[in-house]
Amino acid sequence: MNFSLSLMFNFSITDWVIIAALLLFFIIQFLFYFFLYKKPYSYLLKKEDVVVPDDDLPPVSVIIASKNESENLAKHLPAILNQDYPDFEVIVVNMGSTDETDMVLKRLEQTYDNLYHTYIPQEAEEWNEKKLALTLGIKAAKNNVLLFTEPYCKPISDQWIKEFAKEFVNGKEIVLGFCIFNIPKNVFMRRFILYDNLMQGIKYLSMAIVRRPFMGTGMNMAYTRDLFFKQKGFSSILNFEDGEDDLYVNKIANGKNTGVVISPESMTRSDVVTSFSVWRALKSKYLHTKQFYQNFHPSIFGLETLSKYGFYLSFICAVGWGIFNANYILLAIAIVLFVIRYCFQLIIINRNSNLFGGDKFYADLIFLDIFQAINNFRFKKYANKKRNKFR
Repeated sequence: MNFSLSLMFNFSITDWVIIAALLLFFIIQFLFYFFLYKKPYSYLLKKEDVVVPDDDLPPVSVIIASKNESENLAKHLPAILNQDYPDFEVIVVNMGSTDETDMVLKRLEQTYDNLYHTYIPQEAEEWNEKKLALTLGIKAAKNNVLLFTEPYCKPISDQWIKEFAKEFVNGKEIVLGFCIFNIPKNVFMRRFILYDNLMQGIKYLSMAIVRRPFMGTGMNMAYTRDLFFKQKGFSSILNFEDGEDDLYVNKIANGKNTGVVISPESMTRSDVVTSFSVWRALKSKYLHTKQFYQNFHPSIFGLETLSKYGFYLSFICAVGWGIFNANYILLAIAIVLFVIRYCFQLIIINRNSNLFGGDKFYADLIFLDIFQAINNFRFKKYANKKRNKFR
């Protein structure tokens, strides 16, 4: 013991600088994981399962904008139309489809009297086509609570609508949910895509839980018709090609009017990611619109990214310097902190992944953790090149 203490007191300035950096970045990482990233599963554990009588549940309008998605509509609409909910309608807006969308919808309307559809013509301007379609759907809706998803998404449970509706009973105007990616095993970088989607969900849901909402996904979210018209529809984001979900939520959400649903019954499952290129296009869309978020400081997650790479770099320096100078106490400190961080990261991420119906992560978590921010930077550059009209 005395020998170890004497070695520590004999540390050089370089030794102390490396230890200080390692500890600083470790503490920042610890705070992010234990006070933010664990929020989704801890929130669900603490949340009481309140039974709301059917008479108190608000009527709901489910709105889907679709273009050339006849196969997905035929496959997924029945799961929405057969929801266990007392009063709801489903409105599909056909965005000038050239496939069998119209025929599929008319056939389903013969079976389901709560299914309606409208359309926008093929010659409609592509720039704001999705926003126009959603606006038409919202205007056609007879109910105040609007629940949005995509034609390539399917509710996991027949309680999907009810899980969202209960939050509106509590006075919320916006409710954010999560969408699970169902990705074929042969898709390139499948594990990384699942990890990236999980971390994105953890971040926006955690921030909403601590009353700092900054985005949502159109695959699974809801807001009220009154709020939509109060905000003059999508007028604030008409200059953007995309953003009808994440950017719009960023404009209208605040700590008081936004709630989350993270029970398994509230989630949707999407099979849209059939290849790496499909995911790259989807991811690039969000990375581009993220640049225009307001009332949210990117420095929050920028600090997490900085501390992450700072920790890895400090660890490498500590190990290299410790071996080079035979400073085994420095080496031991670095290894212990690395193992502790890896363990709490593994536990928190896997608990969230289990909640969101995803895969478990093991040793590959380190690679995924390191590569994510690098990949986001690459995709952001790709997105900005593809969307050079944003000026």
